Amino acid sequence: MSTYRIHDRDNVAVAVEDLKAGEPLDLGGVRVICRTGIPRGHKFAIRKIDAGGRIVKYGYPIGTALQDIDPGEHIHVHNLKTGLSGTLEYDYDPVDARLQAAESRSFMGFLRSDGKAGTRNEVWIIPISGCVNRTTQMLANSGCTFPENVEGIHAFPHPFGCSQLGDDHEHTRNILAGLTEHPNAGAVLLVGLGCENNQMDTFIELLKQRGSWNDRRIQWMVTQDVEDELASGRELLMRCIDYAAQFQRREIPSAKLIVGLKCGGSDGLSGLTANPLVGAFSDDLITQGGSTILTEVPEMFGAETILMNRAANKEVYGKIVSLINNFKEYFLKHNQTVYENPSPGNKKGGISTLEDKSLGCTQKSGDAPVTDVIHYGEILRTPGLNLLQGPGNDIVSVTALAAAGAQIILFTTGRGNPLGSPVPTVKIASNNDLAARKAHWIDFSAGDLVSKPGTLMETLRKDLMGVVLDHASGKRTRNEENGYREIAIFKDGVIL
Repeated sequence: MSTYRIHDRDNVAVAVEDLKAGEPLDLGGVRVICRTGIPRGHKFAIRKIDAGGRIVKYGYPIGTALQDIDPGEHIHVHNLKTGLSGTLEYDYDPVDARLQAAESRSFMGFLRSDGKAGTRNEVWIIPISGCVNRTTQMLANSGCTFPENVEGIHAFPHPFGCSQLGDDHEHTRNILAGLTEHPNAGAVLLVGLGCENNQMDTFIELLKQRGSWNDRRIQWMVTQDVEDELASGRELLMRCIDYAAQFQRREIPSAKLIVGLKCGGSDGLSGLTANPLVGAFSDDLITQGGSTILTEVPEMFGAETILMNRAANKEVYGKIVSLINNFKEYFLKHNQTVYENPSPGNKKGGISTLEDKSLGCTQKSGDAPVTDVIHYGEILRTPGLNLLQGPGNDIVSVTALAAAGAQIILFTTGRGNPLGSPVPTVKIASNNDLAARKAHWIDFSAGDLVSKPGTLMETLRKDLMGVVLDHASGKRTRNEENGYREIAIFKDGVIL
C-alpha cells in the first residue's frame, strides 16, 4: 500500500511511502498521476480543488486552498491555509456513542488503602519549591537500600513553588498535591526550604483539604529547620521505604486503570495508525470500567465539535465549550493567534494546519462519550473518557496527566521522543521505520496498519491491550529503562 484515503468525503489521500513524480496511483477506482515527489505522510489531491475551496481529510475540512490544485498535486503549507480564527459559538448536536463490549481484563498492581491502584510501588521525593531541587536529587541518589517490592526512589525537580502569585502559585500547589497523592508512589517525602511562597504547613493543609493526608505514607522536611538535611532526609526516606514495603503486587481489575492519552512529534501517519489504535484501546478500557484522559486543548481546535457532540449530557457539553474558548482566550490575551501550530517537525512529517493536526490528535479519544472535563491540577473523579485542561507541550501535559491520576500514559509519535513522565510512558510509533530506528525509545508500533495490507485494527488493539497490561503489571517501559522521568508545571503570570 503506497497511498491511503481516510474517508469517502476526502478530496485528498496520504502517501504511506515516498512517491515519485509520474507514478500512477489507484485509490479504489480513483486514478491519478503523482505530479511531484511526495514525502511519506504528506497529502496530495485526488481531484481538482479550486482556489478558496475546502480541503477535506478525515471527512472534515482542514483548511482552504490558496490556489487551484490539480489531481496528484502535493498539498501542504505552500498551497493550504487554516480556516481557524478566534472563539466561536457552538450548538449541541449529540451523537449516540455506542461501544462494543470488551472482555474484562486484570493486571498485577498495588492496591492502596484509599482504594486506588498503583502500577508501580516507588518512593517519590517531591520538592515543594525549586530551591531544594539539588537536595532531593542527592537524597534520591544517596544509596538507601530497599526491598525488591519497592521499585525505586525518584526525585522530581522543578523551578517553581517560590516567587509565584495567583493562578501560577495555585497551579504549582495543585500539581504537586496530585503527584503526592498518586497511587504509583507507595510513600512520599516532601522537601521544602522554609522561606518559599509554598510553605510546608499550608501545603500539608491543602493535602488535608483534599482528603489525601496520611502521616505514615507522607514524610516531610524543611531544610532550614534541620542541622543536616541529607542525614535527616535519609532517615525520613527509610521511614518511607518501610511504609511502602508493606505493599505487594496482586490481581486488580482493569476497571481500576486510568490511562493518559498524549501525542508528540506527530507526523502525517499518526492520525492513520497510532492515534486511532489508541482510540480503540481507550474504548476497550472504558467498556471494562476503566478511564482515559485526553489533554492538549490547543490540539482540539478545529476538531472540538466532534468531542462536544459526544458529551454525555448538556452540562458536560457546556464544560467542553468553556474549555475550548477559555484556552483560545488565553492565546488572544497574549496577542497570539490560536492557530500558531503545527510545529516545524509536524510540518516536515506532513501535517499542514492545526485542523489537520487536531483531527488526527483527537483520534486518540476513540468513540466513547465524554463524561467530564478536568481543570488543570485537578484529579479524575468521573469514570470514562475525560478531557483535561492543559497545553500541547509534551512535558507539561504528561505531568498534568500524571497529577490527574493516570497510572500509565500512552504517548504516540511519528518522529520520536524519549521523554518520560513520573508514571510509565508507553511510546507508540506511527510507522515501523521509527520503531526500528529508535527501538530504544519505542515500546510498540502501529505501523503495520498501513505498511502491511490486511493487518486488522482488531488484532493490534488486542495486542496493545496486552502490552499495556504487561507494563501496568511491572514490565518497564523504555522511558523507565533510560531514566527519563521529568515534570514541568504550567506558568502564565508574573515571577517576583
